Formats: sequence, structure tokens, C-alpha cells
Amino acid sequence: MKTSVLFVCLGNICRSPTAHGVFQKQLKERKLHRDIHVDSAGTGAWHVGKSPDKRAIQAAAAAGYNLKQLRARMLVEEDFEQFSYILGMDEDNLAAINDMRPKSYDGHTGLLLDFADDSLGYREVPDPYYGGTRGFELVLQLVESACGGLLDHIQAQ
Repeated sequence: MKTSVLFVCLGNICRSPTAHGVFQKQLKERKLHRDIHVDSAGTGAWHVGKSPDKRAIQAAAAAGYNLKQLRARMLVEEDFEQFSYILGMDEDNLAAINDMRPKSYDGHTGLLLDFADDSLGYREVPDPYYGGTRGFELVLQLVESACGGLLDHIQAQ
């Protein structure tokens, strides 16, 4: 199976699309975009079919990432057949992932920040939805570190 990564948050409009866009760009920079598939999803259906939050798009664009083409979707059972890594942004997301996880799934489920530099001081990517611009910038910083660590991990396998 081709290596594939699915990032999961609650509504798939803030954190997971940010991780999707960051990881996609890092794949291209390392010339791995043909070898590793990436996508994002949410555990809730509130925003299915919608673009990422405008604040997420703006924070990402300021750092050179493009999220405009992404659309929210829900985590589905078929994702466990298609993705070798399914990574939640927080413990609640991970619990929802593991609740859906079939016993036959032999891929990796966990938190995205398990792959980040420990010096960042976070275990979960905080949800910036109800906050201001600074929350989206923090998400971007955390996700950049974790995506780099994830790529290092995948390349070492």
C-alpha cells in the first residue's frame, strides 16, 4: 500500500486542513508528493463541502501555503482501508478515530503532535475556531513542526 496520511480534527475547517496544506507543501519540497498521499477529514458533519475557515486560509497564505482548494469531509470507515497514518489533532479526535477503527486496521493512529519537537510544550493542537488570529498562527507553528517530524519518521521507515 502506498504511504498515505489523513489528518483529522472536529469540523475539518481549521486544524486538519492546515496540516493537509503544510504536509502537501513539505512533500513537494522533498520531492515525495508522488510517493505519499495526503488528505484531511473531520469527525463531525457541520461543514462538509465547505472551504477551510477564512482565518486558517489567511494564516496559511501568509506562510506560503494554499488551502483554498480544500473542502471539508467526514472521516469514514473506508479511510481505514486507504490510509496508513490517521492522525488526530487532539485527544477527542483520536478517541473518535479509535471508536471507528476496525480491528483489522494495521496502520498507525495517534496524535499529530507525537511527531513534533518536544520543546513546543503542546501535546494537542488547540482548536482556534472561537479565538482570534493568534490561535491560527499557533496552529500553523505546531503543524509545521509536527509535519516535518512525521515526514522524517516516514522517510526513516
